[in-house]
Amino acid sequence: MYGVAATHNEDYCWIEIGPGHGEMTEYLARSGVPVHVIELDESLIGNLNRLKKTLPNLEVICGDVLQSDLRLIARGRRIRVYGSLPYYITSPTLHHLFTFAELIDEIHVVVQTEVAERMAAEPGSKAYGYLSVTTQLNARAELVLEIPRGAFHPPPEVGSTLVTLRLPGEWVTLRRSGLLETGNPAATSDQEAFLEFVKSCFSKKRKTLVNNLRGNRQPEEIRAALTSLGLRADARAEQLSISDLAALHVSMRPDNSNRGNA
Repeated sequence: MYGVAATHNEDYCWIEIGPGHGEMTEYLARSGVPVHVIELDESLIGNLNRLKKTLPNLEVICGDVLQSDLRLIARGRRIRVYGSLPYYITSPTLHHLFTFAELIDEIHVVVQTEVAERMAAEPGSKAYGYLSVTTQLNARAELVLEIPRGAFHPPPEVGSTLVTLRLPGEWVTLRRSGLLETGNPAATSDQEAFLEFVKSCFSKKRKTLVNNLRGNRQPEEIRAALTSLGLRADARAEQLSISDLAALHVSMRPDNSNRGNA
């Protein structure tokens, strides 16, 4: 179903977010590995507990995924995630999952098609933005399948797409390149700090980086940093790759502010 592969490796477990009535849960449970479902709606827990009686490898957790400790749930196993995410919690859920990135190998999520396109968007496209960078920094995104509205009951007003995220993403590549190496005094070792910078870059998408980053540095310093990296002085964030954004972040750190005057 939906192209999500089962696994027979007992070192893995599935964590399903929002299992609903358990249709996908039964499919995941056929893998034979532990399946942990996290459901916030208490009215659905009874049916899931009944399903548990026929599936000994199923654990039902009544709670909010945003408050869940995946490390404790997985109990030492690697993690694969499946979920159908409403638009309004897609970004918070991904952020929460990525805090456990070192434990997760794959994430399969059904999201609104517009959101899916933003997750996988490339620099220079209209869909490319903060969500694109956040996603691709942690995982490699693939749009697997467009799901017709009639597959849901009741049918939603928007289209849905299954997205597969395979971890790790570009963060590991950037660190291996030396740009974000911990020993480098100009390095960015904190992903959250980098993402805060990226958020500033995309704060007003149609504005140039010089305008969006005025709170960080003086306009002439921003232009000089862009030029030193071989980028246009009037560049917009949507035109920069993740590696470009990382290089710009490093060049604009306070400990780099006086390098040109040394």
